[in-house]
Amino acid sequence: MQHEGTVNVDGRTLTIEDVEAVARHNAPVTLDNDARDRVTVSRQVVEEILASGQVMYGINTGFGKLAEVRIADDQLARLQLNLVRSHCCGIGEPFSESAVRAMLLLRANVLATGNAGCRPVVVERVLDLLNHRVHPVVPSMGSVGASGDLAPLAHLALVLVGEGEALYRGERLAGGEALRRAGLEPLVLEAKEGLALINGTQASAAVGALALVRARRLVDAADVVCALSLDALSATDAAFEPAVHAARPHPGQGKSAERLGRLLKGSQIREAHRDCAKVQDAYSLRCSPQVHGATRDALEHSWKVLEIELNSATDNPMVFPDGRVISGGNFHGAPIAAVFDYLAITLTDLASISERRLARLVDASLSSGLPAFLTENAGLHSGFMMVQVSAAALVSEAKTLAHPASVDSIPTSASQEDHVSMSAWGARKLGNIQDLLQKVLGMEYLGAAQGVELRRPLRSSVVLEGVISVLREVVPHLEEDRFMAGDMDAAAKLVEGLARTSHQGSLRGR
Repeated sequence: MQHEGTVNVDGRTLTIEDVEAVARHNAPVTLDNDARDRVTVSRQVVEEILASGQVMYGINTGFGKLAEVRIADDQLARLQLNLVRSHCCGIGEPFSESAVRAMLLLRANVLATGNAGCRPVVVERVLDLLNHRVHPVVPSMGSVGASGDLAPLAHLALVLVGEGEALYRGERLAGGEALRRAGLEPLVLEAKEGLALINGTQASAAVGALALVRARRLVDAADVVCALSLDALSATDAAFEPAVHAARPHPGQGKSAERLGRLLKGSQIREAHRDCAKVQDAYSLRCSPQVHGATRDALEHSWKVLEIELNSATDNPMVFPDGRVISGGNFHGAPIAAVFDYLAITLTDLASISERRLARLVDASLSSGLPAFLTENAGLHSGFMMVQVSAAALVSEAKTLAHPASVDSIPTSASQEDHVSMSAWGARKLGNIQDLLQKVLGMEYLGAAQGVELRRPLRSSVVLEGVISVLREVVPHLEEDRFMAGDMDAAAKLVEGLARTSHQGSLRGR
């Protein structure tokens, strides 16, 4: 899909929405003119240092523990190429093409801040890879999140110099061949430029940014699936009254309560038991706004932190237009590692409460009159028995993955880098948790739709009946036992789209 708008890379105003547009929709990119000027000034500082004969880390020295080793001027280009080659120590399955596109965009944006000391042509070549859809093959494992994501970013940079591997038009090629087919020339690195390409948090941030976009859709979808379960279980909507949530004004809680109330509005099922003796429901039903809302608030906080990171200079050393070159630690991934862990915990809780609602749906002693395991001939048929068991298994996996990555550290580089963030693992396992959450929500979706249909002739709200219709286009009502794995996969694939489907009837989600 080609995105209509061009993303202007200026090192200051990139948004997570821009990342998605470039990464998933192939939006074209261009380097901002003011940013090009800042990069030029930064490069002039490096050139002046070289001309003066000063010894400066990252420019004419070794790296990390080898920072005290002075490199001769005629070896500086080779030094930068050796740096990139030697740091290509990633391992495991490659990142997706969308994640790699996000990395390229974020790395270009960091260089555009003007603190990296590279030439403008380096930024332009990174953007050329995006515009020509030359996607480096970047192994997903091997980063500890300080000094940034060295290994994955080195694999990214290696293609710029005509080495490594890249995907071009669906074919995996040697990096040089991919450039040739795209009509691009290999880049010859000069002093400081190899380091400028690999020092920073852009692999972690890229994977995390795409995860945040997906998380926003999943929390919207969770409200929709929850509302279906509430109706299937003949739950009351009294707990969603605005006054309740105004008394505890967490923004996410209020948003989910409002959405749940609107999703259920007009339900015949709800009206049929409005005057029943039930005073309150179990926590997995009554407290859904509080649990879903905690995820919303974690997401909004994470969003703000990550957008700061997208437009931050994370290089080392940092080059300033007044001539100073300062070694610092902006490459350390602690700020984003922490929010990835925060969001992972709340998304796991979202999966947990979803499984608890499904457990009530299949339990005849808790489901307010639904047949055991949501099948009308229980015993002969097992119905949704094992669907709930599978959901429980997935939630347990998510709980294990929710252990924070950011509290771990292991010394590297001869203990020069003696405290690291593990931000890359935090971002990757956040995506793994989202995969599990989406599957669990899909299982609840199946059970809730079945439960609402077992209340016939009563009908749910117009919006929720539409949500059931979407499911029934690919998964029929369960009349008797059948192969369920395919049903679960199909429902899971529909889950992210529920955020859009639920916008009917003036229901707008964010």
